[in-house]
Amino acid sequence: MTSTTRLTVAQALVRFLAAQYTERDGVRQRLIGATWGIFGHGNVAGIGQALVEYSDVMPYHQGRNEQAMVHAAVGYARQSNRLSTHAVTTSIGPGATNLVTGAALATINHLPVLLLPGDIFATRPADPVLQQLEVPYAGDVSVNDCLRPVSKYFDRITRPEALIPSALQAMRVLTDPVETGAVTLALPQDVQAEAYDWPDDLFAERTWVVRRPGADPTELAEAVRAIRAARRPLVIAGGGVHHSRAEEALAEFAEVTRIPVASTQAGKGSLRFDHPQDVGGVGHTGTATADELARTADLVIGVGTRYTDFTTASSTLFSNPDVRFLNLNIAPFDGHKLAGMPLIADARTGLEELTGRLEMHEHRVAPSYVTEYTEDKERWEQRVDACYEADEPDVRPTQPQVLGALDAIVDESDVIINAAGSLPGDLHKLWRARSRDQYHLEYGYSCMGYEIPAAIGVKMAAPDRPVWALVGDGTYLMMPTEIVTAVQEGVAIKVLLVQNHGYASIGGLSEETGAERFGTAYRHRAHDGTFTGAPLPVDLAANAASLGMRVLRAKTVSDLREALAEARAADTPTCVYVETQTADTVSGPPPAQAWWDVPVAETATRASAVKARELYERHVSTRRRHL
Repeated sequence: MTSTTRLTVAQALVRFLAAQYTERDGVRQRLIGATWGIFGHGNVAGIGQALVEYSDVMPYHQGRNEQAMVHAAVGYARQSNRLSTHAVTTSIGPGATNLVTGAALATINHLPVLLLPGDIFATRPADPVLQQLEVPYAGDVSVNDCLRPVSKYFDRITRPEALIPSALQAMRVLTDPVETGAVTLALPQDVQAEAYDWPDDLFAERTWVVRRPGADPTELAEAVRAIRAARRPLVIAGGGVHHSRAEEALAEFAEVTRIPVASTQAGKGSLRFDHPQDVGGVGHTGTATADELARTADLVIGVGTRYTDFTTASSTLFSNPDVRFLNLNIAPFDGHKLAGMPLIADARTGLEELTGRLEMHEHRVAPSYVTEYTEDKERWEQRVDACYEADEPDVRPTQPQVLGALDAIVDESDVIINAAGSLPGDLHKLWRARSRDQYHLEYGYSCMGYEIPAAIGVKMAAPDRPVWALVGDGTYLMMPTEIVTAVQEGVAIKVLLVQNHGYASIGGLSEETGAERFGTAYRHRAHDGTFTGAPLPVDLAANAASLGMRVLRAKTVSDLREALAEARAADTPTCVYVETQTADTVSGPPPAQAWWDVPVAETATRASAVKARELYERHVSTRRRHL
């Protein structure tokens, strides 16, 4: 007879989660390392009580904003190579709907996170209950259904016994390298507290092996033929290189073949910046070196990339009439993009197989091609040096000079985190990634507010490493609240807060598209009603200090260098605040080296919009459909 233990649904779920493990390459770790939570009536007596009951096996972290808790869990998951993550619990109502943005970010970036929102009563003792959304045509809909389209797996546990198959399916998806993303188990508040006799086998340790599938022999042979036939091949390394821990395999592939390697935002750092084959970021925010190679490439080898519009310059970048695509990807959906030859495999396994075949044939690209991209790379590095250089150390820095000051003090142990604003473009072009996981850019969803909570998650996963959250004032104002969590938990993140008085990136884009920077500056209204008056007298440094963070103010380049060095050495949460030199331009790096499609008004009376439309039509005419 199977032995059982009587527990509530919430207690059973917490005990089950504490016993789940992943294993890859012989290394085993907890799948759910901790649970974040904010409690309300929809989860306090269920999951809340269970976390108290089993605090010895399930660590708990107190959050301040539900979206931010998801970001922290995602940051932890990414730093843990998707092999470990956190759960997030909220009440029904606004707590649950605040999860939607974080869930979308996790799913778009293929990063695992487990969401446990409370839900309305399954037994419907009263109708409606507090925070219930009434839907006249459906009695089983709640606000949690908003999470369905942004979750890779969703279930509502309306009976205790339904938890068993649902929990197992949730773990399957969280550990699937193709399907992973946000997983939601909606928990009606009465069911959470309901008791049931659970089979003890449910709580036995269970290990989920993360697969490394190899390539199909036919696809592999075709891929080798395509590479050997190419004269100007280019690798585009995406986030899948990092998820697979394929950086060494990629370096060996590049060294054997001498094929240059460009990177997406998610893939940057796949090779160190000083690796001979690394040519930097590619696409709209890429380097001139990588983008010119992309324009002339006859074979693009995408490794773990999903080819977003920034990477392809909205389908205008790969302009060689004979260009073909070879897509090494563990996900068939991405492997078939751009009508490419699919090579469906784990990134590391696939690269190792390709390298072995090509090495056997002693295949390398022509020396003239190597000379070409090597010289172009050297010229680009000189442009980076010029952007970073500050001839006058006693003046306010530009944004690239801020990055240059940070670049000068970090080593391979530092992690920098960013997601939105003008910083992603500057970083993709200019940052010199020194290790495989130094460059942590969330650009699948480009979510303002991600950086500070994500830094907390990264620091929890890598407690001995300096972790920097790079934020502009627009992003900071979206979600500074988790500073309180960092202070409470003693998580010594470093926040580099750049004040440029508005939405600088969108301001520049607005000007380019004929919208004249409308509504993008943080300024008082002028007499004509426009936001063109004096800058707002906000003091974001004082705000950070009021939340408990140590703050260092830097007024000049010299001040900034000293403050960054002091912050890096600090063992408590520390913020470096700096106002950049200009609020009227995005930044001072080289301009975009490739286009990005943001539609411009087809008809307008204002000259700026008319001119922008003319330029837009010229760019649109270069778009290609790859077949």
